[in-house]
Amino acid sequence: MTADFSKGAAFSDGKFVPAGEAAISVLDWGFTRSDVTYDVVHVRDGAFFRLQDHLDRFERSLKGLRLSPPSSMAEIGEIAMRCVALSGLRDSYVAMICTRGRPRIFGSRRPQDCDNKLIVYAIPWIDVIPLDVQERGAHLHIASVPRIASASIDPTIKNYHWGDLTRGLFEAHDAGADTAVLLDAEGFVTEGPGFNVFIVKDGEVLTPDRGVLEGITRRSVLELCGMLGIPARIAPLTSDDLASADEMFCTTTAGGVMPVSRIGDHIMGNGRPGGVSLRLKSSYWKQHKAGWHQTPVDYSIKTTSFEGERK
Repeated sequence: MTADFSKGAAFSDGKFVPAGEAAISVLDWGFTRSDVTYDVVHVRDGAFFRLQDHLDRFERSLKGLRLSPPSSMAEIGEIAMRCVALSGLRDSYVAMICTRGRPRIFGSRRPQDCDNKLIVYAIPWIDVIPLDVQERGAHLHIASVPRIASASIDPTIKNYHWGDLTRGLFEAHDAGADTAVLLDAEGFVTEGPGFNVFIVKDGEVLTPDRGVLEGITRRSVLELCGMLGIPARIAPLTSDDLASADEMFCTTTAGGVMPVSRIGDHIMGNGRPGGVSLRLKSSYWKQHKAGWHQTPVDYSIKTTSFEGERK
């Protein structure tokens, strides 16, 4: 019987399977200790966006956590390509994950005794903030829970330490907002659950300088500002800056540039997305269509075997 990859394809334990069949052991330290890193790249209209940049960041994260997957970075890129090809998806969310794995020696508490595990999967496109919410501008809540300190968990390494972010989401939803943004313990703006934040003040685009993942979409927006002649910089921001912003938007691989129309009680643009935000959003997707930083998917790759994984 031919496997059905229409809802997504995954690479796990050295073979390609439908995404819903990929799994890790309950004894894997990635599950029991959140000892794992990952990266996410998107495919739009049949092409990866900034694939090499995502692979480079994934490699930095792996080194930061002293993880060594059983495939090279070039092989991981090939695996990601094959997952998308098997799924046939033209718009896709593609994740590459490395967990610590299970100790080879039962009962060992040494990370060095674990065999690290690689999983890659491609599933249908996901928008972190739904399209209808983006249309009217998202409503954000400034969470009371502080972001996990950078000295404890390096925010530039993608991770699943979401306890603070999840608490922030509950607060936001209880307050009737769509999602949250978190401050650090000193009161500086960091990021939200799965996205970077930007404000626009007096025509200048600003994004936080601390406590954040160095997002690929964030980088793209800063590059777009340069191309469009919009002043932009990375700077320390506080809740007062959010409360006085002319505009605000969020950025993420799973959604691109997503306008915000309200932060707490502060309503921007009469409750609608602002002009700079919409200009950047439009330019971001136009650049996609023009082939900016794109790697076309080779949909002819259909084999479900892969010989590149190290033994």
